[in-house]
Order: sequence, then structure tokens, then C-alpha cells
Amino acid sequence: MAPNTSEVTDPNEAAINYEETWKVAREKAELLTKVYDTNSVQYAIIDQGNIVVSGQTGKNDEQGQRPLTKDTMYGTGSVSKIFTTVAVMQLVDLGKIDLDMPVVQYIPEFTMKDERYKQITPRMLLNHSSGLNGTSATNVYLFEDNDTYAHDMLLTQLAGQTLKADPGAFSVYCNDGFTLAEILVEYVSGMDFTSYIHRYITEPLGMTHTVTPLDSPNTAGMAGLYYPAYTGQLPNETTNVIGSGGIYSTAEDLVRFSQLFTGGAEQILSGQSAEAMTQNEYKTSLWPDEADNSMAYGLGWDSVNLYPFSEYGMKALAKGGATILYQASLVVLPEQGIAAAVVSSGGSGVYNQLLANEILLQVLKEKGTITEFKAEKSYGVPVKADMPKSMLQYAGIYGSSDATMNINITESGLMSVTPEQPSKTQAQSYRYTSDGTFRSGDGSVMASFVTEENGRIYFQINSYSSLPGLGQTAYSMYSAEKLQPEALPSEVTEAWSRRDGKRYYLLNEKYSSVVYMVQMSYQLNVSKQLPGYVLDKRITGPNTAVSELQIPGSNGRDLSGLTFFTEEGIEYLEQRGMILVSEDNVKALNTAKESNVIIPSSGYAKWYTISEEDVGKNVRVSMPSNASFAVYDANGKCIYFSIIEDKDQVALPAGGSIVFAGDAGAQFEIFTQ
Repeated sequence: MAPNTSEVTDPNEAAINYEETWKVAREKAELLTKVYDTNSVQYAIIDQGNIVVSGQTGKNDEQGQRPLTKDTMYGTGSVSKIFTTVAVMQLVDLGKIDLDMPVVQYIPEFTMKDERYKQITPRMLLNHSSGLNGTSATNVYLFEDNDTYAHDMLLTQLAGQTLKADPGAFSVYCNDGFTLAEILVEYVSGMDFTSYIHRYITEPLGMTHTVTPLDSPNTAGMAGLYYPAYTGQLPNETTNVIGSGGIYSTAEDLVRFSQLFTGGAEQILSGQSAEAMTQNEYKTSLWPDEADNSMAYGLGWDSVNLYPFSEYGMKALAKGGATILYQASLVVLPEQGIAAAVVSSGGSGVYNQLLANEILLQVLKEKGTITEFKAEKSYGVPVKADMPKSMLQYAGIYGSSDATMNINITESGLMSVTPEQPSKTQAQSYRYTSDGTFRSGDGSVMASFVTEENGRIYFQINSYSSLPGLGQTAYSMYSAEKLQPEALPSEVTEAWSRRDGKRYYLLNEKYSSVVYMVQMSYQLNVSKQLPGYVLDKRITGPNTAVSELQIPGSNGRDLSGLTFFTEEGIEYLEQRGMILVSEDNVKALNTAKESNVIIPSSGYAKWYTISEEDVGKNVRVSMPSNASFAVYDANGKCIYFSIIEDKDQVALPAGGSIVFAGDAGAQFEIFTQ
């Protein structure tokens, strides 16, 4: 039986007309599309089981033939994790899963190289404390392709991995944990995950516009997608790890879903399980001291104590989601019986959450639950103080996932934080202040150093970040961990020096992958300031490097090592399931001599640089349906991808490159003009 959910499309039909909330929601949604790089945005508020505000704005299809409606679907990204958590908790309600029993009891095929995997429980999957490395991302984001490779291969991927921490030691964001939880639901229920959520979640809640890629949804019902560096509308994006990030929905359907947490649907999920999901699961020994925050893990939730609602003494649950092209946010006030959902094409999950926060606060004020909005907060500008020389010990190189930063501290108390590798991110400056911390000049950031029980030194950031017209968010996190230099034997140093600065090109991503549009290569840079490291990865041999970070929250997520191997005289790089090849093995394409390209039995993509002889030539490529090619300019920007558009011919740019991808044996014929 579906819960009693009535819809209000006219604000005057409600007992409270929500007139001001409608106005604020429209204005701020338009702000996202006009100022904050959002293509389109859709929003909805539910209050005591009634959808009281709902709207959408922005650009949909390029031709203007398909206006946005309340039923236009968007990818929800990691908001899908709440669906997965609910599915697990339903099976807990039925006595089929015990949150604290080992996962191997339910999935006998689950194994890893690290014996500690036997200690991983369903609870640890849902609160991000499993110790799994992070994300197996091969063939996850595809254009209009629901290939289940990423789901099907997860157990195989995990079988070759070790853990980055003891299970249960601390919580650090982990996508693979939720894909494994999806598989857990399938093993225990005997149903595929898509069928399960429809039968036990979406259908009972009347969520008629919530689907997965395996439903093969009509793309005409999806929000139009665009990418800043590519001209024109894109095909729909599928995210093929459904339990971690692959559900499509609408803002209205997401707020219907929120009734599971406001007491409106206990026949679907018990109140006990809904309450269990909201507990402070992040509270382990390795977590920053309590502060205003937007990150405080429950089971599935990013936060179970979301700022700024904590300022009003209210419990607030939040889950954000992001794919490459979609963004989403769901914020629930369980004690008030209110929730807001914001989904968008483009933009940012942070923007969406701020919009959800703003319209929820407006509802609370309009109902008289709060009388006024709290002022935005600050840590205060620095108060001049003499810095003890002991603070100088914290200077050095700090690492976070796939990044390093140089922290310099002067005796006068000035601290600068600079990305070690070339970056668009500007250096951050702080001054020592009277309470023993460092502050940014405007007082929005307080920085400090913490030596934890594990003996590691962490750079902690507490911040209040404000966006004009969208309010303020707060974060308290261990931003990075101090790294120590590593002396290497000369032969190891020489091996890595030969690779330093080289670009590596992805070989094993499917021909329909969104990745070909957004990232053509990976540059390997050996640290010049921290001997023995490549970014956050410690070099352990001539062909291996490992990341050993233990950072709770989000900055220690998705750790990966680097492993080089050689086949038939060609050196390859393996990283997190991706296979890449050095620019040294990418030759120039000479269309006069090479008019045919064939994908080898390995299935690896074929990369070429564009020779001087071919610059400016117009090429046409004939290929089968199970293949694609993409062309990049000298800066690595994708200027043509055959999956997105079908041109009669493409001009080859100077200094550019071209990739041919497809199933093994796929043949390309190249014609020049």
C-alpha cells in the first residue's frame, strides 16, 4: 500500500500557502542556472506527506522542444546509497541480515588478498568503515550503455586487493562498499537489485519516475546534459554501479522516498531501522573533534547532524550525489516531517544542498517553527600572537588522495599551503593566532595540526564557506596527512626518473565511456620535494608504489597504488583497475601509410599522436557499431567524440591526438581529404 501522499501544484491549495517559499525556491533555482554554471535544476519540498513546493528551471534540449517538467528525470549519483541502505535494513527487519555478522557469511565468493576482509560486516559497508580502498571505476560512466561490467567484476577486483585499514577502524568514503552492499542485497533476496528496489521501495511509495539503467529508460524523459569543454548536447549518461550511484529519479520522487525517515511509511521500513540509520556511525577514535560540519556519517547518510540546522537544535540528515554530469541532494528533517530534494544537470552537489537548506529554512520560518534566520558564522580574523618555535615542526609535505601539498611555516607565524604539483588551485595563506591555531585573513578558515593516537600528524581544516544568495556550509575535516621522505636505492630512483613527467593513456575503458570526453591522459610526476614519492604514493620498488594514507572522511578516499608490468616488450601501468600506456609507446598516425586500425585481442584502445603531415587534414572514419574514436587538441581537450556526434569529417589539430576504442577485432577505415 502506498503512503498517503497528496501533491500540491498551486500554493494556494495548501493550508499554509507556502507563498514565500515558492518565491525563494524559484529565485534561488534561477540563481543556480544564471550564476552557478547549472544547466537545469529541479526541486521539491514535502511537508507531513504533502508535496507543497515543486518546480524546475533552466535549459533542457538544445532545440527547446522538450520543456522541463516535474517528471523530468535526473541521475541522483550517490543519493542511490540511501536506497541501498534501506534495502539492507529491510532485510535486517526480516531477520535475513545481521548488520554485525561478517559479509562472507552472505557472500561466500567474497575474498581478498588481505585476511582481514573476513571481519568486514554489512554495517561497515554502510558507514564507510570497511577498509576497502574506494572505487573500482572501470566502465562505470557510459553514454547510453547499461553494461553491467563494473557490478559483475567487483568481486574479481576485490579478490586482488588488500585493505587500507583494519575493518571498523575509521570511516572514509567508499563507493565499492555500497556496490558490495548491492550484491549483498541480491545474494540474500535472490533478486537483482533493480527488481528489488522497485518491488519493495519505489512501487510501494508511488515513485513512478525512479528507474535504473537496467530499466532502459526513455532518454527523452531525461534532463539534457552538457559539458563545459564540449560543444552541444550530450547523450544520456548511465552510471553502472546502481547501488552506489546509478539511480535516476525526480525531486518529487526523492521527497516521497524521504517519508521512510519521517514516520510516514513504517510498513516499508521499520521505525527502528530508520532510526538506526541516523546514528553517529562516524564516531570512532580517528575523527576530528566535534564542530559544525556537513560530514557526519550515519548508515548511508553523509551527515546525520547537518549544519546549519544544528544551529536551530534540529536533527538534519543529508546525502549528496554526483556523477560526471548529474548532481543531487536530499535533506531530511525527520523530527519536523519535512524534506527537500534538489537535482540538476551540471552545477555542483554543494550548490544543490545549499539550495535545499535555504528552502527548508524558509518553510520552517513560514510555518513559525523558527522566527528568524541565524547569522552566518566565522572563526574570527587572526589576533596577533607570538608563535612558539615548536610549531615549525609541522611544516612539510602532506598528502591526500592523489594529491600533495607543501605547508610552509615562518618563524613570524605565517603559513602558506601550496599544491606540490602544478594546479589551478591558488596558495592558501594563514596567520598564527592567539588561540594556537592558524586563521585565514577573513576568518572563514581555522587550520591546526593534530597528532592522533596512531602517531600520524594531520592537517585539520575547519571552515565556513558562503556563496552569495545560497547561504553557508561548514566543514571540519582532516585535510591531509604528513608524509615522511623515503630513501631509495639508485636503481629504483632511476626507474622512476625515466617515467617522470610522462603522460599515460587509458587503454581498457569501453568505447562508450564518458571518460574519453573528460580525461585523455594521466601525467606521472615524481615528487621533487619529497624523495621517494609520486603524489601520495610511496615508491616501494622499481615498478610499484602504494598509498598508505589513513585519513577519515573524504580526503583519504579512493586510494590506489601504481604497478608497472611489461608484455611483449611494452610497459603498462595498472592503477585501480585501469590499464594505461606511456606516451613513449604512442606513435604518430600517418594516414597516408596507415588507413586501417584494428583493436587487438586484448581489447586495448589504440592511441596515436597527429603527425605534422596530417595536421589540418579532414578525416572520415568508417567503423562498426561496437567502436568509437575521439580527437583531442594540443591541450588535451576533446574536440570530437563519435559516440556524441556523427560528422562526415573531422579536421586533425596540430599537436593533438586520436584514440580508437572498441571490442577486440573492431576495424576502423580512415579516409582523408
